[in-house]
Amino acid sequence: QVQLVESGGGLVQAGGSLRVSCAASGSIFRLNAMGWYRQAPGKERELVAVMISDGSTNYLDSVKDRFTISRNNAKGTVYLQMNSLKPEDTAVYYCNAYDMRGTPARRYDYWGQGTQVTVSS
Repeated sequence: QVQLVESGGGLVQAGGSLRVSCAASGSIFRLNAMGWYRQAPGKERELVAVMISDGSTNYLDSVKDRFTISRNNAKGTVYLQMNSLKPEDTAVYYCNAYDMRGTPARRYDYWGQGTQVTVSS
């Protein structure tokens, strides 16, 4: 089992910056990836950024060049630095991690409780 605890988030004006953090505990050695999703009111949850265990990253097109995902392996923590924030970035941001287990391999997802990010215009 893996537990994820988020921190950060809040209210910021358009053009500002925020950083959200996610601390993982438990069986983090088996994790294949950690990342961030977001969900705005009335919309589906979408992947914002993910970092795979080999260090490769992937971003939602609309946040490329503005958001940066990073990881501190020693602390089991993943960060999302968000710059040049826009009102459309307003959402609840969820930390996600997953591992692959079993034969055939099956994905097991873990989720944080979510943290609100609000960008005012």
